[in-house]
Amino acid sequence: MRDLLMIPGPVDVDADVLQALAAPVPGHLDAGFIATFGRALKRLREISLAPGAQPFVVAGSGTLAMELAVANLTEPGDRALVVNTGYFSDRMAHILERHGAKVTHVRAPPGGAPDAAQVEAELQKASFKLMTITHVDTSTAVLAPVESLVKAARRHGVLAVVDGVCATAGESFHQDAWGADVYLTASQKAVGVPPGLALLTVSPRALDAWRQRKVPVASVYPDWAEWLPVMEAYEAGKPSYFATPPTSLIRALDVSLGQILAEGLEARFERHRRMARAFRAAWSALGLRMLPTSEAVAANTLSALYYPEGVDASLVGRVKAQGVAIAGGLHPDLKTRYFRVGHMNRVTAADVLATVGAIERALHAGGHRASASGTGVAAAQAALSD
Repeated sequence: MRDLLMIPGPVDVDADVLQALAAPVPGHLDAGFIATFGRALKRLREISLAPGAQPFVVAGSGTLAMELAVANLTEPGDRALVVNTGYFSDRMAHILERHGAKVTHVRAPPGGAPDAAQVEAELQKASFKLMTITHVDTSTAVLAPVESLVKAARRHGVLAVVDGVCATAGESFHQDAWGADVYLTASQKAVGVPPGLALLTVSPRALDAWRQRKVPVASVYPDWAEWLPVMEAYEAGKPSYFATPPTSLIRALDVSLGQILAEGLEARFERHRRMARAFRAAWSALGLRMLPTSEAVAANTLSALYYPEGVDASLVGRVKAQGVAIAGGLHPDLKTRYFRVGHMNRVTAADVLATVGAIERALHAGGHRASASGTGVAAAQAALSD
């Protein structure tokens, strides 16, 4: 019997997505695949609520999606502002610096998020080319106030690049309405596909900025000049080639995006909020402290929780022994002090209760008895019934 996968990515995927992967591999110039790829590109635009954006689907990880944004929008000497909420904000800064940007951070302590006023004050100090925001940082489970931050960038004429790897299709986001220039993500979290696809939707304003570059993009593979003709051709129902696309993964992506749209984005966001509320009720009942400093900045796609006194990282193994896979910490300053639970994509009420039960039993076995047996499960069940 396989474990219940409750890590913050990769996630468990739907049977129809698995079936799409198991079907015979299509050729990238096959008429059926051309139609599938074109439909997936259109659906990606719908998922981001960005009817005017240019979608990109490229073989690679979420880190490649970051580089696809940075490499094309940054030239040596450009100033970039990083709204820093954890490990993956640091990664974005590292990529920016590798491409020659002069990086300034607006950094919150672990578990916090800079507010719009802090960011606005920094935007007034220098002329920035772009600003990056991690929608949900997987290392801290912090949900950034993306809408207000993106709008602050727009007021100052700064390109807004949003890393949605741990948020897309799980947290509310309206790219066109809010004015984000790039929304980047990957396939293996709330998008509901195995790892392997870097996904972006890019605004006309960002494409214009790219076209006005003074120097070529430093690397060939992330260069939009190579990929844009391919994306435009497939969406128009025509074959094209730069590098061989992962045809089975793209077919699986098309299936998953279709399921997301059939559920309805607002309904899907509310389902993620409901599951998160149930988990948070359980954590409170069990006497566990979240890494996010308040519920206002707590993500709905995962939880990050400090180990209680007397409990260490062996908790993760004790939970695994009960058939539920959770994850340890990732933030370098706190790595051994907390654990993480993913609750995105197709997580159900039954998954919530099974996960809380396994964690509760593992805590009791480790000596943490802040509550009577079954308290966490009862709290989660009550929240789910509201």
